[in-house]
Amino acid sequence: MTTQAIWTNWGRTVQCQPSRLIAPRTPEELAADIHAASERGEKVKPVGAGHSFSEIAVAPSIQLSMEGIGGLLDVDAARSRVTLAAGTHLHQIPGLLEPHGLAMANLGDVDRQTVSGATSTGTHGTGLAFGGISTQIVGAQLIDGRGALHVLDEGHPDLPAVALGLGALGVLTQITLQCVDAYSMRAHEAPGKADATIDGFVDNCRAHDHYEFYWFPHTDCTLTKTNTRLPAHTPVSGPSVARRYLDDELISNGLFRATCALSAAVPALAPKINQVAGRVLSDRTFTDRSDKVFISSRTVRFREMEYAVPFEAVPEVLRELRAMIERGRHRVSFPIEVRAAAADDLMLSTAGGRESGYIAVHRYHRDDPAASERYFRDAEEIFTAYEGRPHWGKMHTRDADYFRSVYPRFDEFLAVRDRYDPNRTFSNPYLDRVLGA
Repeated sequence: MTTQAIWTNWGRTVQCQPSRLIAPRTPEELAADIHAASERGEKVKPVGAGHSFSEIAVAPSIQLSMEGIGGLLDVDAARSRVTLAAGTHLHQIPGLLEPHGLAMANLGDVDRQTVSGATSTGTHGTGLAFGGISTQIVGAQLIDGRGALHVLDEGHPDLPAVALGLGALGVLTQITLQCVDAYSMRAHEAPGKADATIDGFVDNCRAHDHYEFYWFPHTDCTLTKTNTRLPAHTPVSGPSVARRYLDDELISNGLFRATCALSAAVPALAPKINQVAGRVLSDRTFTDRSDKVFISSRTVRFREMEYAVPFEAVPEVLRELRAMIERGRHRVSFPIEVRAAAADDLMLSTAGGRESGYIAVHRYHRDDPAASERYFRDAEEIFTAYEGRPHWGKMHTRDADYFRSVYPRFDEFLAVRDRYDPNRTFSNPYLDRVLGA
């Protein structure tokens, strides 16, 4: 038997060595592979682009690559809906939609994930009137733990589970998204002061289409980002392509990588470096196609924990985080990111049943592991005190008992899982922890 290579995720937080790798080219081939594995009692774990920081994609046995199942399958122009093969990457979708005058209603700031991986882990953007990417799903096809195909149309009672299913119910083969007419956006980035930015977060989220900010630990400096939706084909304006490349690649990534490396080598320098970085922030405004505004280049490798907390509690949580960082003498080079999303009705959505604020804490991947672990632990203690719900694809230590306490529909999801995967063909240690065996 050929020994499989060790697989490692993007954040270098987890790795595994599958017993076998399968890469089907068609849903029919995929169904046959799953049926055969189920008959043999083997575990199958699909993997997308490996951008989850949690162990959700770790394969205990067979690793399933979806790279061969991608592309645009159908366009329903009358209803502004498109059907995509599940292995399609988010960065491919805008180009597929543009000829049809369509766009996704909202996106996060990273687009390397597959559409099935992004929706299965609850990936989201920001905007209090907009849900996560999973809320755009109005239909899906998946293959269950026995190799049987299920077609779920809008209104199917199991769609609120399948649309954000953690890979626990089956392998998605197709996803139908509710799109919107193509649109442009005007982005305005501006430096701010921490107290004023934190205190104004709730009002700014309600006042603008898409609002978020970054706070630089050990400083009073923030960077706010306000995006306003505009009609399609609004003229592109602002810094030139060359200037944006300079800002985003050479400064935001290149210089930031160097300062993170310096902070990792000499942690005591982190506060001074952040003070300098905060003081050089400046205003920037530009207009472009929506996805080109939503997406940011992220080439500096990091590790991340993100929790959703009740929206109105965000300022209080942030004040506790600021105090914790100084009290615990943490030395943090990465800014804290703060966003918001609308309430939705998906069973395991971090915004299920409540407007949510998202607070993400990061560490540079070369920071001292013990220091990083202590920082994440102290942050998680604050998040969980507010009934926080961790992003399924990011680092956390919660288990099924905790999730049952913060998700009213948790047991309803488990009942769906029992029907779709009674033999736990798709289980792995992560799902055993967060859902129970």
